[in-house]
Amino acid sequence: MKKHSLVIQGHATSVSLEEEFWNALKEIAYNRNISLIALITDIDAQRTTNLSSALRVFILKELQKNTSSN
Repeated sequence: MKKHSLVIQGHATSVSLEEEFWNALKEIAYNRNISLIALITDIDAQRTTNLSSALRVFILKELQKNTSSN
């Protein structure tokens, strides 16, 4: 697990994520043609839990969505 420091809408924060989740976020952002911080900002705006958990749940839902469409 690694702690990542971010600035979201002008506020400094940090998230602790396993490297696999961090890589998945980067891949999703790349596939959507948006920056990683833009993706995280969108997730942050919709979250109801802590940011690290929200990021993991987002990745899981993306995986489930992609799996069910195949």
